[in-house]
Amino acid sequence: MTTLASGTDTLTRDALTVLQPGFTGTTAPDWLLRRLGEGLASVGLFGRNIASPGQLAELTAQLRAERDDVLVAIDEEGGDVTRLEVRTGSSFPGNHALGAVDDVELTRQVAHELGRRLAACGVNLNWAPSADVNSDPRNPVIGVRSFGADTGLAARHTAAYVTGLQSAGVAACTKHFPGHGDTAVDSHHALPRIDVPADVLTDRELTPFRAAIAAGSRAVMSAHILVPALDPDRPATLSGRILTGLLRGELGYDGLIVTDGMEMRAIAGTYGIERGSVLAVAAGADAICVGGGLADDETVRRLRDALVTAVRTGELPEERLAEAADRVRALARWASTAGHSPDETHGSEIGLHAARRALTVTVAPGLGSPETFEPLTEPPYVAALTPVANIAVGDETPWGVAAELVHLLPGTVTGSYSAEDGKEGDAGAGESAGRAALEAAGPRRIVAVVRDEHRHPWMASALDTLLAARPDTIVVEMGVPQAAPRGALHIATHGAARVCGRAAAEVIAGV
Repeated sequence: MTTLASGTDTLTRDALTVLQPGFTGTTAPDWLLRRLGEGLASVGLFGRNIASPGQLAELTAQLRAERDDVLVAIDEEGGDVTRLEVRTGSSFPGNHALGAVDDVELTRQVAHELGRRLAACGVNLNWAPSADVNSDPRNPVIGVRSFGADTGLAARHTAAYVTGLQSAGVAACTKHFPGHGDTAVDSHHALPRIDVPADVLTDRELTPFRAAIAAGSRAVMSAHILVPALDPDRPATLSGRILTGLLRGELGYDGLIVTDGMEMRAIAGTYGIERGSVLAVAAGADAICVGGGLADDETVRRLRDALVTAVRTGELPEERLAEAADRVRALARWASTAGHSPDETHGSEIGLHAARRALTVTVAPGLGSPETFEPLTEPPYVAALTPVANIAVGDETPWGVAAELVHLLPGTVTGSYSAEDGKEGDAGAGESAGRAALEAAGPRRIVAVVRDEHRHPWMASALDTLLAARPDTIVVEMGVPQAAPRGALHIATHGAARVCGRAAAEVIAGV
């Protein structure tokens, strides 16, 4: 039974209710349980909180013993961004792979199975899917998290994903409104700016969000981006024009609006998290996500007090805070009673099935077709050309094909190569990496694994060096396949999830 501390006044409870904090550890700390008793209604989980499905289920049960209708949120996109399988890589290929297949029923089935696994662990709000149209190929933070660069494709798969996830009883949180695809800046580090006319935004960025709203997405996450055509002064998360005028007014959305992480530099570096949180709620946000990097009771107290003070000084209307808290509670009620499809199951292999279908295999001219290409029979040398991971993905999740090839071709050897810090754009760093890989490989066949070759000159240079000396090199592209295929065999996986690596390894080994 939900209980609230009797000494907590309505204003303070409402301020706590709109927060979605994270925490450290695999069990709930005392301060978090105490805050749930005082009115906190949501908790955000990250990879650091998860050791196994069983442990996660125990953790969520611990939270619900304190508050039975608590919203337990997670950033589980599948693909590159996984929290459930942060240490092994995801069993689901991610959005870009699903977009490459372009089978909306498959997308719905994958999202349903992912939702089923989340629900089984007690998670009922997923900060997914990404509805961003990846229109800028240089995008450092979206990329394979997007269904693709085509607006119609992104829209139909966003809708299918929302439908599948919510049919499993897990609320979808479609992100990053009004669209984070047309930027070359990562909002974790700085404030991106999207300078396109309003009609382009309407036709391109907003179309997938309209589809998500029509599909009944229970939540929408705002983006920390400046869009001058919509609001020249405030980033979307802090913009009443964008959140209230556009999303609520023009698009008719009445569900929960969640902010992206307020500790991200795009907000914290300019406004600070307390001021940013007040401005976000005033602009129309209903829930403040904080906890990717800030995860303690002091942060919760500071944000609670900032909101209470803003109401008492007249900066934040009390009815706006109350409205936001009511929307959080409404979603909590839906999540605690949401039905799912118990008879609908797609099995544990649905993600691998999707990853296999997503592969694009190209054979060099004169070497035949993918069907006639001679698979490897001897263990190769895998040269992983590794870029700096973006914060949303994290660098703790394994990726590549080496681990999967070891199972199929025992004795496979691997080496990891990267540009030195500050030399991502230095082709010379890539030439050195290529020479080092050639020396380490010896007589073994080389499998070069890249991720967004088109965004990394050093990576392209490393491939130049490898292919000049060893034209029989196999290339596996695990990012957005923007660069032209090259190598004796080129495999585009459209994502770096574990199942994407497995699918590519099967082709290489002829399984």
